[in-house]
Amino acid sequence: MSPFAIKEKMTLSPITPVKPVAPYIGGKMQLAKHVAHRVHEVPHKTYVEPFVGMGGVFFRRAEQPKCEVINDVSGDVVTLFRILQRHYPQFLEVLKFQLTSRSEFERLSLTDPTTLTDLERAARFLYLQRTSFGGKVVPLLEDVHERLSGVIIENLAYADCIKRYDRPDTLFYLDPPYWACETYYGKGVFSADDFQKLADQLAGIQGRFLLSINDAPEIREVFASFEMEEVGLNYTVNPKSQKKVQELIISN
Repeated sequence: MSPFAIKEKMTLSPITPVKPVAPYIGGKMQLAKHVAHRVHEVPHKTYVEPFVGMGGVFFRRAEQPKCEVINDVSGDVVTLFRILQRHYPQFLEVLKFQLTSRSEFERLSLTDPTTLTDLERAARFLYLQRTSFGGKVVPLLEDVHERLSGVIIENLAYADCIKRYDRPDTLFYLDPPYWACETYYGKGVFSADDFQKLADQLAGIQGRFLLSINDAPEIREVFASFEMEEVGLNYTVNPKSQKKVQELIISN
């Protein structure tokens, strides 16, 4: 196949970026534009996010390939996206009857999500995410619903997702938990040992990858065999001060 044919095969189509429907731990608002530029530079036919979270990078990209896959081990995250993708009108009806109050927040916090229907579970998760961050459900749901059209949504362990979609023309963007913040996502979801497991798996993939993570000596050691780019960011601690931090974008 000629280089021209390969380029045509991997052409990216323009899309309109949208805002994620709720904040999430490790949100990538400041880093998203830089990561999206890096994604654009890598020819690919399939784009995969094994740790999509609330889609801080996924939804802010301005181009898409023929195939897109988002994955998360969290049943709450995956249920929300599947409901927004496939049952949007019904989801809006459920949200209409939610009450914004402390008692409702406490009730939902104590509710076992596995006892709920998918619609109820998605509504509960969105309600708790936005309320706990001081926000309100905003008119972003329709944009996200439209953006998810045709997207494959998986609920796999990160290693299984990588294995399932690894091809020479696949680009993975990975946003794992930060070093020393692994427990923030729940017990047994991701551990410090998983960083080495992830590095070992990425060393043997056919495709390409970009991984963003906080800059820590342990991370530099684990991923020492890959390329590293330092990215400086300013995080707002309160309205009057900012905290400068450094992240790494690791790639092959």
